[in-house]
Amino acid sequence: MSNTPNYIKSLLVPNGQKATERRVWSIPLEGIWIPFLTATNLQGDTALPLDALGAPLRLAYAQDGTVKFSKSGRPVIRVAKPIADSVKLVRENFAANLVSFAEGVATTNPKGFEALQKRAREAGKPIAVKDRDNMQRAIAEAMERSMAEAKTEAKAEATPPQGDKVAVTA
Repeated sequence: MSNTPNYIKSLLVPNGQKATERRVWSIPLEGIWIPFLTATNLQGDTALPLDALGAPLRLAYAQDGTVKFSKSGRPVIRVAKPIADSVKLVRENFAANLVSFAEGVATTNPKGFEALQKRAREAGKPIAVKDRDNMQRAIAEAMERSMAEAKTEAKAEATPPQGDKVAVTA
């Protein structure tokens, strides 16, 4: 029987939802973050401004007050600062909870944890060796192609142009 908390188990189960909306920390803004943060506001756990919840995407402005544009010419859209700050806090706490859970399991069952890590490293070794070998082969092939192209270009530059020859008479 597993002692893993349900909130950890639920993170490992696919839910089949795929969104195409703006994402913050790879999570849909309107579909997940806004309802979550609205709920935390309602429960009194956060006090996010209502305008941030109501208009989470904002036009970005330069320091002189003009609208910012990207290099492609599109206006820059940013997430409202209170929303972005809350997501950052959740992300930091999420990472801390993952580390805490892993440390707790490793402390409770150090031999099992160490043994599983060792088995995982051994299972991954053939993949890492294959990837390393393939990378070295790909680099060597790229170098060969590059050298061949450089030689071809050098030959082309060294060969004088073969134009029509005109006889010069005096």
